[in-house]
Amino acid sequence: MKEFVVYTALRIVLFLASFGVVLGVMALVFDGQVQLFWAVVLAFLISGIASFFVLDRQREAFARRVEARAAKASAAFEERKAREDQD
Repeated sequence: MKEFVVYTALRIVLFLASFGVVLGVMALVFDGQVQLFWAVVLAFLISGIASFFVLDRQREAFARRVEARAAKASAAFEERKAREDQD
């Protein structure tokens, strides 16, 4: 659960930072007129691409945690199935 919270929090922080940068650049380029829709779209694109590279370690830790939980659940299911077959 910790890996999920850390990864999600970092994605949100990365999006907010991207949004701030996009707003600042748009305000400078377009003389103070900012279109929020396009700012949000650009921030999503930028943060998504950046998170692929910047948050690789956190994403891998989260994936390992999910894989371990899935393996544990699968083993428990197989154990219950084997006990059921014995009966």
